[in-house]
Amino acid sequence: MKNLKVIALALSVLVVFAGCGNMSNATKGGLIGGGGGAALGTLAGVLIGKGPGGAAIGAAIGTAVGTTAGILIGKKMDKAKAAAAAVENAKVEEVTDQNGLKAVKVTFESGILFPSGSSALSADAQGSLQKFANTVLKTNTDMDCAIKGYTDNTGWKNTTAAESQQKNQELSLQRAQAVSTYLLNQGVPSSQIKAIEGLGETNPVADNSTNEGKTQNRRVEVYIYASENMINAANAGTLQ
Repeated sequence: MKNLKVIALALSVLVVFAGCGNMSNATKGGLIGGGGGAALGTLAGVLIGKGPGGAAIGAAIGTAVGTTAGILIGKKMDKAKAAAAAVENAKVEEVTDQNGLKAVKVTFESGILFPSGSSALSADAQGSLQKFANTVLKTNTDMDCAIKGYTDNTGWKNTTAAESQQKNQELSLQRAQAVSTYLLNQGVPSSQIKAIEGLGETNPVADNSTNEGKTQNRRVEVYIYASENMINAANAGTLQ
């Protein structure tokens, strides 16, 4: 019951934030860090970024994030979001990590990234990922990232439903690994990529009964969030 009350409170706060169209990430980050971080961090674990076992985006730290630190992190996330939005074929959204801090979710549709049934990156995808590596990740090395691959629910020939689901899970992991490998080859530090997951048919974002929906569900998501070093620097007032 107590957890439900916390979540209800956090939802109320998020509704208020969502209605503040002129409020930047920096201001939102400060408000979250200054008092709502625990509640919103709990909610973040419920709503976004869940992988196998319910792991939320970002590693939870034991240090409280103050208002000023939240503002500093929010400013950096604003810049990272703007840089990611300038990358071709990238859909950019704001999310919240499990520390209650603003993070960035970048989605690349697999219809653009890969040929059907393949984990080989297309030429267009390589151009987009090269720009993403150079203008987002390599210029924000104090941010960590997680890469998650998904497929639609199309079955494989001569397989059972369970076998198709397993093959789709394997394909989604191969695609996430292909993105990770390409980013690493562009000079992204290996320490920056904290998780690579293949989640197969789970968590569809569109209707799998239509071709358009299937295209949206075949995707790779890259989450960018504050590293522990970044949070510590923000708390110390030294984050640039």
